[in-house]
Amino acid sequence: MFPNLQTERLILREIELQDAEYLFKIFSDDEVTKYYGMKTFEKLEQAEKLIEAFAIGLKEKKGIRWGIERKGTPGIIGTIGFNLWSPAHRRAEVGYEVHPDFWRTGYTSEALKKIVEYGFQEMRLTRIGAVVFLENEASNQLLMKQGFEKEGLLKNYMYQNNNAYDVNIYSKVLGIDDLRKKAFDSF
Repeated sequence: MFPNLQTERLILREIELQDAEYLFKIFSDDEVTKYYGMKTFEKLEQAEKLIEAFAIGLKEKKGIRWGIERKGTPGIIGTIGFNLWSPAHRRAEVGYEVHPDFWRTGYTSEALKKIVEYGFQEMRLTRIGAVVFLENEASNQLLMKQGFEKEGLLKNYMYQNNNAYDVNIYSKVLGIDDLRKKAFDSF
């Protein structure tokens, strides 16, 4: 069963085929894909394939992606989740995007806080990473405000529109006291 989550203003839920139009609206916006490392969608079928990829990633325990929906307002405004999930190594990378109509509303921050908590508590992760284009100031600031630590720079790490970009790499890890508590709690 998919782990639906809630925050004060949001429902984080499974992304389903009927969300394809909302997903297409998000990923067909050049402002959204500008720092994403993928081409802007041109056809609804691309959104449908992405939804299928999210489902396969979860089934294979390689990732999990939630749709971000405002309480009382049907339809997703973005997605958030974990990529490159490695249960054996208790790590994953976080990724997210929200339609520009909902930028600077605090929704991404609210969703990020909830899934990081879920990742550490329920998925038993000990490291959550993030890779962000240097030019994506909003995302770089968001991660720092959420307690992620900048670990360094990866040169020519992502391609967007056939151009190589450097990215910042961030992480949030459980401290030694958190790890001891987890170990004690598992007995």
